[in-house]
Amino acid sequence: MPKPKPTLRPPPDAAALRAAALSHLARYAATQAGLTQILMRRIDRWARGAADLIAAEAIEAARAAARAAVPAIVARLAETGALSDAVFAQARARSLARAGRSRRAIGAHLASRGVPQALAAEALPTGADHELAAALIHARKRRIGPFSKTPQTAETKRRTLASLARAGFAQSTAAKALGMDPTEADKVINEFRKEV
Repeated sequence: MPKPKPTLRPPPDAAALRAAALSHLARYAATQAGLTQILMRRIDRWARGAADLIAAEAIEAARAAARAAVPAIVARLAETGALSDAVFAQARARSLARAGRSRRAIGAHLASRGVPQALAAEALPTGADHELAAALIHARKRRIGPFSKTPQTAETKRRTLASLARAGFAQSTAAKALGMDPTEADKVINEFRKEV
């Protein structure tokens, strides 16, 4: 039995790209840079699918026209409020802080998602208390420091400090977190979660 011939979908135009963007935003939070990448990948997927069906010049012309429409679509969605880097940064920073991420780790994550540096700096949690609470959450998840069931030897303490350093916490914050007693650490975490 012969293999069915693939059908050629029409090239993505501005209306199709806008619909795809809205569909994506209905399910996921995104930044302007992230949504731009998603739409560009959609255009490239169409071009790969059309490669054997139409001439390369026609594909490139359609791809160029679709790529040219993307910045206007993203700008319009940002203008209407459907897409906001600031809202994304605030929500993601809050979520990551509650998960025990350091300010450095949160900043790196936001940068990787295309959040401008100024917006990322505004979204980062402030204060030593936030950083200490995040370090304690990290320690509780890893069952280290005050949440460890094993006695703390010099080697264990060194490894624990190294774990917190790799997670982006300053040595002073890590040492303070590791020196706390479990009851006090839980109290700091609970107060932090009420605030954030």
